[in-house]
Formats: sequence, C-alpha cells, structure tokens
Amino acid sequence: MNSRDSRQAHVLRRSALALALAVGLGGTGTVLAQATTGAIFGQASPGSTIQVSGTTGVTREVAVGTDGRYRIGNLPLGSYTVNVMQNGQVVDSRKNVGLTVGAGSEVSFTGATSAQALESVTVTANALPPIDVSAVDSRTVVTSEQLARLPLGRNAESIALLAPGVNPGAGFFGRTVSFGGSGVSENAYYINGYNTADPLRNLGGVGLPYGAIDQQEIYTGGYSAMYGRSEGGVISQVGKRGTNEWHFGAQILWEPKFARSQLGNQYFANANLPAGYAYSDPSLAGQLYRSRSGDTQWTRTVSAYAGGPLIKDKLYLFVAAETEKTEGTDTNPFTTSPNATNHYKWDFPKYYAKLDWNINDSNILELTGINSADERSGKYSTFDYDTREHLGFQGRYPDSTKTSSTYGIAKYTSYITDDLTFSATYGKSKTTDVRRNPGDLGLPFISRPDLQDPAITGGQSFTNTTATTQKIAPGANSKTHGLRADLEWQVGDHRLTGGIDNMKYTAQDEGVTTTGPGYFWTYGHVNDPTVPLVPGLGVGPTGGDGYYTRRTIFITTTSMEVDQKAYYIEDKWQVTDKFLFTIGVRNDRFKNYNDQGRTYVNSGNQWAPRIGASWDVFGDSSLKIYGNLGRYYLALPNSVAIRGASASTFTNEYFTYTGVDPNGEPTGLSPIGPGPVSSNGEYGQPNDPKSITATDLKSQYQDEAILGFDKTLGPDWVTGAKVMVRKLRAAIDDVCDTARIADKLAATGVDPDSVTIPGCVIFNPGRSNEFSLANVDGSGRTEVKMSKDDWGFTTGAKRKYYSLDLYLEHPFDGKWFGRFDYTFSKSYGNTEGQVKSDIGQNDISKTQDWDAAALMVHSNGLLANDRKHQFKAYGSYQMTPEWMFSGSMRLTSGAPKSCLGFFGPNDDDPISYGSSYHSCAGKLYAPGEQRMPWFKQLDLSVEYRPAFADHKLAFGLQVFNVTNERKPLLNDYVYEDDRFTVSNTYGAGLYYQTPRYARLTASYDF
Repeated sequence: MNSRDSRQAHVLRRSALALALAVGLGGTGTVLAQATTGAIFGQASPGSTIQVSGTTGVTREVAVGTDGRYRIGNLPLGSYTVNVMQNGQVVDSRKNVGLTVGAGSEVSFTGATSAQALESVTVTANALPPIDVSAVDSRTVVTSEQLARLPLGRNAESIALLAPGVNPGAGFFGRTVSFGGSGVSENAYYINGYNTADPLRNLGGVGLPYGAIDQQEIYTGGYSAMYGRSEGGVISQVGKRGTNEWHFGAQILWEPKFARSQLGNQYFANANLPAGYAYSDPSLAGQLYRSRSGDTQWTRTVSAYAGGPLIKDKLYLFVAAETEKTEGTDTNPFTTSPNATNHYKWDFPKYYAKLDWNINDSNILELTGINSADERSGKYSTFDYDTREHLGFQGRYPDSTKTSSTYGIAKYTSYITDDLTFSATYGKSKTTDVRRNPGDLGLPFISRPDLQDPAITGGQSFTNTTATTQKIAPGANSKTHGLRADLEWQVGDHRLTGGIDNMKYTAQDEGVTTTGPGYFWTYGHVNDPTVPLVPGLGVGPTGGDGYYTRRTIFITTTSMEVDQKAYYIEDKWQVTDKFLFTIGVRNDRFKNYNDQGRTYVNSGNQWAPRIGASWDVFGDSSLKIYGNLGRYYLALPNSVAIRGASASTFTNEYFTYTGVDPNGEPTGLSPIGPGPVSSNGEYGQPNDPKSITATDLKSQYQDEAILGFDKTLGPDWVTGAKVMVRKLRAAIDDVCDTARIADKLAATGVDPDSVTIPGCVIFNPGRSNEFSLANVDGSGRTEVKMSKDDWGFTTGAKRKYYSLDLYLEHPFDGKWFGRFDYTFSKSYGNTEGQVKSDIGQNDISKTQDWDAAALMVHSNGLLANDRKHQFKAYGSYQMTPEWMFSGSMRLTSGAPKSCLGFFGPNDDDPISYGSSYHSCAGKLYAPGEQRMPWFKQLDLSVEYRPAFADHKLAFGLQVFNVTNERKPLLNDYVYEDDRFTVSNTYGAGLYYQTPRYARLTASYDF
C-alpha cells in the first residue's frame, strides 16, 4: 500500500462504512447512475480542518467532527491534495488523490502532526479500499487509464461488454448491448449527467470521443430512486475537463486491410426436407449464397485534445476531436437485389468541448457541447454469381445516410452549507436523420428478381437502378430537452435526497416512405399453385406454374412527442457504523402524443420503491454483504406513434404476369386477390388516439432483487459473488386480431358495426384492458373490456431472468491489474421486450408477437438475449516503464435459435401472417430448442513508450480475435417463403463475428 503499512491501513479503515456513507450519500458524489463527481472522506483529529484543493481549481474546507470523521462530497473528478490544518497551518498532507466517479476516496490521518514535520509526512495517498461498503448497487467503472491500456473497440458499448452479464445485441439493431437478459431498447445512456440515448427508438446512444472519456460507469442493476426509465442497464460517461496545467495530445490509429482476415464464402443449404416440402428454388441448393472472396476494409482514426486554464483556478477549457474513416467492400447475397459489391465509405466524426467555471468556493458552473455524426455512402459494382466476376459500376447505389446529434448541457452546483448541496442539470439536443439513394430515379425497387418466371425471362434477372425500398422525409429530426434538480441534506445519521427528473422528446417527420414511385415489386414462386396464397385476406391460388408478384406500399412518416416527468425522495440511514439502510421511492409519469398533438398514452402516477442495505461485517472494508429490491418503469419512446397512434399504410397487392420489362417491372398483370390488402388494416386511415390504446394501459415494468458479497483476499486480491433475479411484471405490445373485439361486442349485445374498431390496438398482454371505441354515428363512445381469454391467449407476457456472478480481481498496484468474471444465467419466457431480435423487428412495443393468439402458441422458451455461460477476463502488465502488455477475453454460450414457419401439419396461415408461427415442417418449435455455437474472442495488445521521449511518445499494436474465430452470431430463422415452400436462405448466417484484424497506433502527449 503505497505510503502506509497494512497495520495502519487496517486501523484507519475500521468503521469505513460510516466514513464512506458520510460522503458517499452526498448527492452526485455517491454511487448513482448519472453521477459526474466523486468524494473524499476519512479520519483526522477532532478540531482539525480538512482542506482539499484540486487540479480543477476547486478548493473546499470542512471541520473534522467530534467523532474524528470528515467528508467532502460533490467534487469534480481530478487529482487532489488533502491537507490537515491546525491553527491555520498545514500539519499533514496527502497528494495525488484520485477520485472515482460516484464513489468516495478514503484519506485518513493518524492524528495531529507538527507543522515542522510536514515535509517528512507529505505522501501520496493510497487507492480507495477495493470494497466500497457504501454501495448497494451493481456497477463497473472503467477509467481513462484502463481505456488507454486495454484492447477495446472505441465506443461505449465495447467498454460496457467488460461488465458481467452484458452481451452484444442482435446485429439488426446496430451497436447495441443487452444487460441482464433485458431488451436492447431498455437501457439508458448519459454524458455528464444528461440523457444521450437514441431519442426516437432508444436503441443505443451517443458516446464521447474515446480520448475524451474520463470514466465510464456501467450499471447492471440496483440503482437508487434518483434514476429510472431503464430495465436493462445504464452506460454513463463523464468527460475530461481542463486543469491548472495545459496538456495537449494527438493520436493516429490504422487498421490496415492487409492485416484483416476474411469471412469464407457462404453456400445455400442442401438439406433433406420433410415429405411434401421443397425449396423455393431447388436449383440453388448447395450453390454459392454469398461471395466473401476479396471483401475487406481498412480504418483510419485521428484524434486530438487540448485542455488547460483560461484563468488559473477559475476558468478551464477542454476540447477533443476524433474522426474515424472506414472504407471497404461487401458483396450482397445472391438473393439480395442488386447482385453487387458495395464499395462503402463510413465517416464517424465526434467533437467535445467542456468549460468549467469556479464562480467561487461555493458555486460551480459546467458547460458541455457534443457533436457526433454517422455518415455512410457507397456505390455498387455488379457481381455475376454465375461467373463470379465483378462487372463494374452499373449506376446503382446503397442508401446514403447521415445521423447527426448535437448536445448542449449545463450543470450548476451550489454548496449551500457543509450539509446542504443543490445541483441542477439542463440539456438540449437535436438529431437529424437523412436517408436518400442517388440511384432512385423514380423506378420501383425489384425484390427477388431470381424468382422471376424463367419461361418469360429466359433465366435472366431484370432489375433497375433503384437499390433500396425506403427513404426518410427531408428534414426529419428529433429533439430533446430536460431538467433535473437535486437537493441533498445531511441530518445526523440520515442523508435525505429529493428532486425532479424531467425529459421531453419531440420528433418531426420521422418514419419512412417507399422509394421510386411509392411502391416496389416482389417476385415469388410456390410449389403448389392450387393452394391460395393468403386465404385469410382473400388472395387466391396462382395457378399456372406457381409464379406471381406482389406490389407493396409502405408509408409511416409522422410526427410525435413524449413527456417524461418524475420526482423522488430517498433516505440513506447509517443505522450503525457497520450497517447502512437505504429506502426511496420514485414517481414516474409518461405521456405520449401523436401527430395531432393528442394523447394516446397517459400513465398516471407510477410509484417505484427501492430498498437496499450494506453490512460492513468486520468494520474494516474487508467483507461486505449487500442487497437491494427495486421496481423499474420503462417509458414508451416516440417511435411507438409510428404505425401505431398515427396513420400508416402497409398494403400488398398480388398478381400473376405475362411479361417482365427491362426495368424489372411485371407486365400483363392479372389480379389474384381483391386488391391492396393489409394484415394489420393499415390503409392510411387516421387513427383515433383514444381507441388505439387501452384506457387503463400500464407501463412496462420489472421487479429486481440482488444479494451479494465482496471479500478481500489479503492485501492484493478481491473476490465476490452476486445473485440477481428479474421478473417482468407488465409488458406493452400491440394486438391486431381486432375481429375479437367485434365478437366481444356482439356477445354483450352491441352491434359491432356501430363502432369504429382499429386494425391494431396497444395493450398489456395477459392483462384485462378496457378500450374506448368511437360510435359511427358520432353520438359518443362505447367501452369494451377485453381479457386474456377474449383475445384467445392462454397466458400473459412472461420474462424471467436469474444469474449468478462470480469474480476475482487484482486491483492495479503500479505493475499490473486483472479481473476474471463468470456468469451463469437464464432468460426465459415468451416476451423478449420491446423488440424482436430473431427477425430484427425494431417497431418498439409493436412487434409481431401478441398480434394474435396463433403467433404465441408454443412461444415459451429461451429468450433472444439468453447466454447460459459467460466467461470474461481482462488486464494489463507493465513489464518495464517502456513496455506494457494487455489483453481481453470473452467466452460465451451461443444465442438461442428460433424457427418461424407456417402453422401446424397442414401449413395453415390462420391470421395471414405467412411464415411467422412457432412451427416448422409441421411441428411446433419453441425458441431455444437449439443454440448457436459458442462465441470466443481473444484480443491482445502491446505498447512501447520509449524513455528517450520521456514516455510521452507511444507506439502500439492491438490484435483483435487473435484465434480468428468466424462463427455466426445470428441466423435466418424464417423457415418458409410460402406454404410447403422452404426458404433457400433458412439457417443462413446473417451476422458473423468479425474476423481477426490488427490496429496500429501512434500517440504523443505533452
């Protein structure tokens, strides 16, 4: 222990719970999900004065209590000098005391020391005891020093994967993560205390430039009543700030394509199908599905920072910029139109600026500005799958997209007295969405041209320059603004905290429209042309050789708003020196508005109690037993209004054809149905917000229980275990089998034709809900109550998760650090959450699950984010002052598999949803009956800092996926294209582990 022997440290850490509590409960300096500060606490002689002064210019003084304890909370992160003062003179000192966000750093003194002996006792304080006895939550904090050592992806989600129980989300949803079995849309993101989650769907969020991250907290459960709106986890980043010395630095990173491995070619399955089943195109069985030969990429990242005082001890500035540029090639699968190789370019610029003003010793103002963008473009060169040749550019492009987010955040902190602190954070943001296609010249997109009738085309595939089906309206954007205010008051052994936490989200012209003339064509083929295609919607058989086409129109563009308001109160009570009890309650209220500004969800009061306890068994921070119980409510994001409370169109019209023109459009059309049909009744009609949602709708919420312990093993090791149980109590989804509402009305003597019944309604699966339907004659409304049985469901929404986490850690001792985690867990039920990972459905709380009873038959099983076994290890070793080695390893059970087909032995389609039932080849198939292969990832790094450059210059090499694992992470689970017609792509890998690649780095800090 750097400057004190073990015996002294043991004595000083007795009653550490009381000391940590005294400071740790001090508002934003405690262990909280949006914490941006830390604290210093300890023991000293009664009657002394403790003075802290930091590199951030903050100076505070506090008297030591008669019990020999002191605390100073709400300190900005940085390095501090802690002085003991008697009679106005410094008699003892500790220097270079670093803070951990949301925690307390212990700095204790053995007693009065003469001023004359000061030089002999001025030392560097030891690190915080490895066990924080004031915490009842579950979290991992990763510091900028660790980020600089470890081989990691340069984003918040890659950092979060270090924490136990955190796994990557399905590739459909981009860079997202799942915490403790929860859905990927159920997490919260913060930067400097302000919410930076995706404002439209809450899928992912904005992060800082990598070099601007001071510390990142990863909460996996158990956080206090001060915070909510998350059932998964919390990713909270605190950005760097200027200090009293100017520092500058720059870094360049290069991931060369010559050091990148490739995925192998993929081939169509060639399975022995059950009797009566055949592939959509039998000739494709065993043939090349996706060419990967020659596909590669390279990445270059340049970053720089500068920070220092504009006015010493008063005004500070820190700025950072990062630009990441990626170029590469990626060949589409044979079944994807167009058959082409995408020559793509991606740019990810990020900018960060922070201004800190120490108005005086009692008041601090912080201003933060952030801009983050994601820009993607490319062009297609045609790839001939017959000859496996690239034929050059043919005028087709992938979508050009740009998502740009700008945030402005202000935080004010006032130390009113030593026992009373006020803080307020206000922020605003704007996110713009752009999606266009340079090849969209007004022609319709052609899907599955490989299924065009060869008797007409001669075996060719005819398409045009339109390469995508959807675009976003010009000017689409989302805005947020929010205010939280907290007041903390220490009253004896109680720390009372109360405040408000309000957010408002506004979206303008979000959603999509169809490219080209407003529709696209999809070609298809069935093996039995005498069977009706979609009998439930009146679409008959194709006749002939089974070839047909359908015209699709899809329009969801709309505007909407969400208000989220909350207030809370909490008491953290130091019952004894060893025992901490915390109790709090939070009240969340959510309101969602449609494009007409009319409310369609109004949650009312939602009380979320939180209870926790921590027992410092021996009073010396060597063994902590802790636990907590909590309820967490989840709001519906803005996107729920899309295809829900606002008008939308999603229709298909079916035809046979006698010709195909050079642009791929069918000619000689003969309808095989009644015209445009919609499974969900989406014909562009306005929706009544009072009828679209249950009047007594309950927000999705979850209960959670955690019990664990942490134990030191000698002076150098810490171990522990934790049990977590989560249970979903209520879910929200939509149900589209609304003919059952008509049945219920008729059964109660009401004429169903006398009211307007929506095509889909939002409800709580498994609960009884009441709906208010407008009377056709305008005379008022009719109320109808629908139970689980009325909908035909046999059970309600279920999601249960339990886990056992074990860990062993060696904290950094100046030479090395390391941590090993093992998690055994199970996530099971019939409701993943707000999304559906197995088919990539991101219609938040409007997935195809629960649309009708038939879809939920045999749906109970392992959920998409279940991982039975997880092993994680990471660490670094400073071999010499010049050489440092580090590594990270993950070994995880594979995800559960699904199989979605037509229903039962007769391949029925009871609700006209096609291949969407938990049934394959005539047999029921529960999710998770089989699993994907295990995921293995080993990343290694070496860094050289030459002494001749005073260790300010660094060269590094990082190798990711050293063993070059190339396992599929997600397969195509849709079994059939039509009845008894197996999809050629069923079981094909959709997303894969990134093959081995290397990163070269060079940096200089001065």
